[in-house]
Amino acid sequence: MTNGRVNGTGSPPPAWEYCGNQIKLWRERAGVSREDLARRASYSYEAVRSMERGVRKPQLAVLQVADVVCGANGILLAAAPYLKPERFPSYSQDYMEAESSAVAISWYENEYIPGLLQTEETVRALLTSYAPPLDDETIEERARARLQRHVLLEKQTTAFSFVLSETALRDRVVDEAAHAEQLRHLLKIAERRNVTVQVMAIGSGAHPGRRGPFVILESQEHEYLGYEEGQTTGILYADPEKVSVLRQRHDMILRQALSPGESVRFIEKLAEEL
Repeated sequence: MTNGRVNGTGSPPPAWEYCGNQIKLWRERAGVSREDLARRASYSYEAVRSMERGVRKPQLAVLQVADVVCGANGILLAAAPYLKPERFPSYSQDYMEAESSAVAISWYENEYIPGLLQTEETVRALLTSYAPPLDDETIEERARARLQRHVLLEKQTTAFSFVLSETALRDRVVDEAAHAEQLRHLLKIAERRNVTVQVMAIGSGAHPGRRGPFVILESQEHEYLGYEEGQTTGILYADPEKVSVLRQRHDMILRQALSPGESVRFIEKLAEEL
């Protein structure tokens, strides 16, 4: 079983720390050694130590054993529901809420197929490549949550504009067959009247998209929000000056990208080559 921090910020979730501390307090109160608890729960000493420190998610088996041997009478086990993994990294929570109600979404991506356009195979390939690794439960929850976001594309009154770099289209994160299916999925999505998919071809010059990916959201109140995401953080902002910069860059990207029709033919050719 793999383990890892699930909130994406580099810091353990507070629920891990609180629960781990409670295990330690109850264990010490009952006079149970860490070695004994680890043996009874079939975990290593270091694994239990990491759980008690809150840097590793306390596992259900450990909670169950600790609750019994420490005489907690269900108090430790009651923490289990609060240890379920977050659907999205904590730094992206605000973005996900804004995305769900936006009337227009403009997305530029230079490394990956955007999450709203990923097939299940692509989703799982990306989630299983995280470092530090995510635990199995988190991967399942994150995959389910990302795939559920696809329903947004069915909102015919929401306009979607995606510009993908040629690199993102060519650089496979799955096997050849699955990548071909990913490309065909893009073509199918591009047929929707509320969705445009464009390609920024290699050799397009010094376009502003080279500075990194971003998303522009238009709210139901017709206010604009910008979102930028890095290795360990994501920032959603409404500052007019900052959003204006993204909008200007997006306008330039649209002018330098292939047209929607050219982009469809480009992706079709890529799929045929696989």
